[in-house]
Amino acid sequence: MVLGIPRGGVVVAAEIGTRLGLPVDVVVPRKIGAPRNPELGIGAIAPGVRVLDGGIIERLGVGADYLEREIARQEREIARRTAAYRAGAAPVALGGRTAVVVDDGVATGGTAVAALRWSRAQAARRVVLAVPVAPSASIRKLEGEADRLVVLETPEPFTAVGEWYRRFGQASDADVIAALRSARRTS
Repeated sequence: MVLGIPRGGVVVAAEIGTRLGLPVDVVVPRKIGAPRNPELGIGAIAPGVRVLDGGIIERLGVGADYLEREIARQEREIARRTAAYRAGAAPVALGGRTAVVVDDGVATGGTAVAALRWSRAQAARRVVLAVPVAPSASIRKLEGEADRLVVLETPEPFTAVGEWYRRFGQASDADVIAALRSARRTS
């Protein structure tokens, strides 16, 4: 079973699933951004999973009220995206299967951890993370979360996922829906 992390990870996952003849679905984790700096991740969530960085939360003085409001906001976005991306298709059951979680790359690894933990919570037999590019520091963080890591490139220095692509446009919701639809027809 191949699970793509939106948005760009679904496009990569669809290609992998099509080439391997495996079913493709989506797992939608979301970053929890810091107050006044939403790009700074203080954690990540997936349905039923919370991965929070207590050290950063404490250092920034992030209050419980903010944290709960932001988690609730991201849970609503997860529900919206999941419904839109599946377009009425039932989720594929992971129980007893190997889940290959795919993203277009890893920077800090927060959303990848949430997606991996979600896959385990769905009773996946094995959990694999497959990404084209990630920094070695993030790989060390992810080693304890997956049964296997497949990372094609680990450049140093690492500044951003997009810098390792010739073209790195943002995939839209329509791109994700089309990739999933195409992968479902070929699996």
